[in-house]
Amino acid sequence: MPKINFAFFGGEPLSVPTLRKLHENGFVPALVISNPDKPRGRNLEITPPPTALWAKQQNIQLIQPEKLSKGEIQGDFDFFVVVSYGKIIPKEILDLPKYGAINIHPSLLPRYRGPSPIVSTILNGDKETGVTVIKIDEEMDHGPILAQEKIPLSGNESLQDLEKSLAKLGGELLVKIIPEFIAGKIKPKEQDHSAAICVKKITKADGEIDPRGDPVKNWRKFRAYAPWPRTFFFKNGKRIIVTDAVFENNQFIIKKVLPEGKKEITWEEFQKISISK
Repeated sequence: MPKINFAFFGGEPLSVPTLRKLHENGFVPALVISNPDKPRGRNLEITPPPTALWAKQQNIQLIQPEKLSKGEIQGDFDFFVVVSYGKIIPKEILDLPKYGAINIHPSLLPRYRGPSPIVSTILNGDKETGVTVIKIDEEMDHGPILAQEKIPLSGNESLQDLEKSLAKLGGELLVKIIPEFIAGKIKPKEQDHSAAICVKKITKADGEIDPRGDPVKNWRKFRAYAPWPRTFFFKNGKRIIVTDAVFENNQFIIKKVLPEGKKEITWEEFQKISISK
């Protein structure tokens, strides 16, 4: 296969595992576009995102624009790969590469278009999920499908577990189809737009639960909202974060909590404190 020249637009949490899988198989981007460095941690130190760190470690050209512009993308590219980038890429940029731009989306499109597909998969109790590689058009997660692969779900996966599984699956699928895509052997398949389900960006308030509420719903939220915004409830005006829980005999059983401004304690200790007040 002749040498290919592509740029990679990446964000967290899926892009670095995908980059590693590409690199292992001899597909090395000529340019990586990541999000800008941002303040992180308690001390709010300016820190590069993992995608940028990976590119620097591999001595790959890197740009981190706040806003994309055509003039910043220099080079004669065959195609673009976009993974978890999180920014709208203007049409004038999408039109630059010879074969267009492709995206790995961590859901079975047209199900769960938008910014929270993995969270939505867990919250809705889906029995299966997967990854979809599409050719990007001007609308969000709307382009024709190039490839799709499914995996079954047990109903106990955490968000981070599922992110790892789908990142691996997506990277493997991308490696498999790139040669066929470049050779023009893949016929893009239009999505069934009438079946599209769009999902919203997660907010901190979404993590709130009623500990005595629907146990299935609480268990799904606990798995979907770690590590952020986490699952919590309020007691006497204080936020109580659920840090450990299990699902047994159709019951959501809280093991440990982190009361606002306090140290982590067991659920039994918390209940004793609550009763005494």
